[in-house]
Amino acid sequence: MSENLRSRAVTQGVQRSPNRAMLRAVGFSDDDFTKPIVGVASAHSTITPCNMGIAPLANQAEAGIRAAGGMPQVFGTITVSDGISMGTEGMKYSLVSRDVIADSIETACNAQSMDAVLAIGGCDKNMPGAMIAMARMNIPALFVYGGTIKPGHLDGEDLTVVSSFEAVGQYSAGRIDEVRLMSVERHACPGAGSCGGMYTANTMSSAFEAMGMSLMYSSTMAAEDPEKAANTELAGKVLVEAIRANRRPRDIITRKSIENALSVIMAIGGSTNAVLHFLAIAHSAEVPLTLDDFETIRARVPVLCDLKPSGRYVAVDLHKAGGIPQVMKMLLVHGLLHGDCVTITGQTVEELLKDIPAEPRADQDVIRPWSNPMYKEGHLGILRGNLAPDGSVAKLTGVKNRRITGPARVFESEELCLEAILAGKIQPGDVIIIRYEGPKGGPGMREMLAPTSAIIGAGLGDAVGLITDGRFSGGTYGMVVGHVAPEAFVGGPIALVEEGDLVTIDADARLLEVKLSDQELAERRAKWQPPQPRYTKGVLAKYAKLVSASNLGAVTDLNL
Repeated sequence: MSENLRSRAVTQGVQRSPNRAMLRAVGFSDDDFTKPIVGVASAHSTITPCNMGIAPLANQAEAGIRAAGGMPQVFGTITVSDGISMGTEGMKYSLVSRDVIADSIETACNAQSMDAVLAIGGCDKNMPGAMIAMARMNIPALFVYGGTIKPGHLDGEDLTVVSSFEAVGQYSAGRIDEVRLMSVERHACPGAGSCGGMYTANTMSSAFEAMGMSLMYSSTMAAEDPEKAANTELAGKVLVEAIRANRRPRDIITRKSIENALSVIMAIGGSTNAVLHFLAIAHSAEVPLTLDDFETIRARVPVLCDLKPSGRYVAVDLHKAGGIPQVMKMLLVHGLLHGDCVTITGQTVEELLKDIPAEPRADQDVIRPWSNPMYKEGHLGILRGNLAPDGSVAKLTGVKNRRITGPARVFESEELCLEAILAGKIQPGDVIIIRYEGPKGGPGMREMLAPTSAIIGAGLGDAVGLITDGRFSGGTYGMVVGHVAPEAFVGGPIALVEEGDLVTIDADARLLEVKLSDQELAERRAKWQPPQPRYTKGVLAKYAKLVSASNLGAVTDLNL
């Protein structure tokens, strides 16, 4: 038996005829028992527009696999809609779902001895969850993005889901009336697909394309466009060829290809969540990666694309302008991409990009020319200091005031902070601290889109800072710092800050600091008492016990 055709142990063994009988019931004929079994992990769900178009794509993947000589077997995995759960207790399950998805795909594939897996995901955690499973199992695999949503439109303005969150802040600050608020809500999300800006879903899809685990141009296609269905069928055929070549994820997910992915993330202005997810993917692939590697790449890669949340355009505009291949070619020409990395097709990055021009078309301004980037350096900064000795993550683009020192406004949860913002209790110059929202303390490391959007909506985006051991949505921008490690729940310095302490965020120095002496911090630590866990049963309790720190990717299998 060929090493990669492990399903044959089940489908061909005379001793195991009951296994074959079960497979006949789901459509296997005599000839099918000689074919590789290819799992199609479908994250279809009507919970969220991100995933509601995936079932038809799974059908296309099946057709492509069958046409190429494989035997597809579709199974499901879960999704959580961050946009719907945002600002609620339900958001604590979002990051947790990444690991549930990874575990479920691993369980299905290994339990059924599948030879390969094609995963189709749309919402934020489907994507890294699937890639973690692929790297962990190391059977031939390919990721298909469910596609991006098209922008909503209102009075000549492109809208995304973030527009709705910001409108709440505008309404609370008296800057718009209820009629406008409801109009934004009704027009922001016009159909199927993941959030349209360069938020977490589009960031991860772009990075997977750059890494070689998805097909070229696939990461910026709209969910509802015919090319997405055709590309998914092609993906099924490509995966079967990868099985024949015994081409596996760890042949593709290497240190060099991860560096390619991170370079593209910097160039497109991607989400802070990519830091957390790539640390986890690298861990599963057994590739060394630390926070410092992000800082190294940030210092050498410019931001080339003018994309929301801090820019003007959305993913479908990037697609029309040349997509990720155009960005990759620019990076390759300037020595910032490893062209020798192999991709799922068997071709190298350099081979795939050979016909792409070195500069973007002049009739568009989504992708800037190399000589005129949005920013000369990358946007995802790693900040350290006595508030984050193990590191923190900040998105530095679109920030006018790159250094702020102000009095700490301390909140023990996201809800308490949002209440204060909407009540007008936050003043220019304040530095907000939201703590006990980390991987263990939340648990689940909630995204703080509701508070940050309320700050932007109230017109305070350039006037206040926000620091948290939780996360941020890919739609967040402004002077905000997340992923603070160690987190408050384990006694990190963020737990010791008191109302009114002077706190500094310095983007240029990559500094996060509270103006307290080591002695004062030590005295406060001696008095600090760890809080009781918020959950003692169920998935959140299990997660809190297993999860690692954010600077290690918040993985759940680190110390097993």
